[in-house]
Amino acid sequence: MDPYALKTLNAERRARRAAILVTDLDDGRDRIVREGDQVAGELGAAIAKAFRSGNSGSVEAEGRTFFLNAYLPQPRLLVIGAVHISQALAPMARIAGYPVEIIDPRTAFATADRFPDVALHAEWPEDVLARQPLDSYTALAAVTHDPKIDDFALKAALDANCFYVGALGSRKTHAKRVERLLALGATADQIARIHAPIGLDIGAASPAEIAVAVLAQAIQAFRSRGLETRDAAA
Repeated sequence: MDPYALKTLNAERRARRAAILVTDLDDGRDRIVREGDQVAGELGAAIAKAFRSGNSGSVEAEGRTFFLNAYLPQPRLLVIGAVHISQALAPMARIAGYPVEIIDPRTAFATADRFPDVALHAEWPEDVLARQPLDSYTALAAVTHDPKIDDFALKAALDANCFYVGALGSRKTHAKRVERLLALGATADQIARIHAPIGLDIGAASPAEIAVAVLAQAIQAFRSRGLETRDAAA
C-alpha cells in the first residue's frame, strides 16, 4: 500500500470515518475513497454498496478489475434512558454486533444491578456527550419520555448526523417535541430524520417487543445509508 494512502486511511479510522481503499488490479494503483466522495459509473455504484455492507472484495467496473477494501467504524447504539425497553434492547443489540451505552441521570434507574455488563452513565447527556461526542456511526434511541433528558441528546444526534435517531412517544408527544427542537435551533429537515414513534410498526406492545422494533429499525437505517441520496440524485 502506498504510504500516503496508509497514513490517510489510519487518520480516517482514528476519527471513526469510513473509507475504502480502491486498488486497480490491472495496474496496481490504489486510492482512498471517503464516504460521501463522488465516484461515477459502475465503480461508484460498487463503492456505495461496499460502504453500506462493509464487505470487501473484487468488482468488475468499466472493463477493469478493482479490489475494494472497506474500513467502516463499528456502529454503536446509545440509549437515552435506563428503562425497561433499554433492559431488553441492550443484550439484543450486543448480539447483533452493536456495542451499547446507556445514559440516564436518574440514579434509581441507572444501576449496575439493572444493567449488568453495560456501559452505564448515571449523568446528564450534556456531560457525557461533551466527553464522548456522537458521530455518523452512532444510533441514538431516546426512551425516557422526559424532555429534560431526551431533547439535548436528540439535538446533538441530529447535529452529528447519527445514522439513526429514534424517540419514544405518540405523534401528539412528538409534535410538542418538534416545537422544542425548533426552538433549540434544529431545522425542519433535521427533525424529519427522527423516527417517532420509535421502532418499526410491528404492533409491539411489551418493552421487549418495542426493543425488537427499535433494533430492527436501527439496523434497517444502517444498511440503507446513502440510498435516499442516490435515489434523489437519480
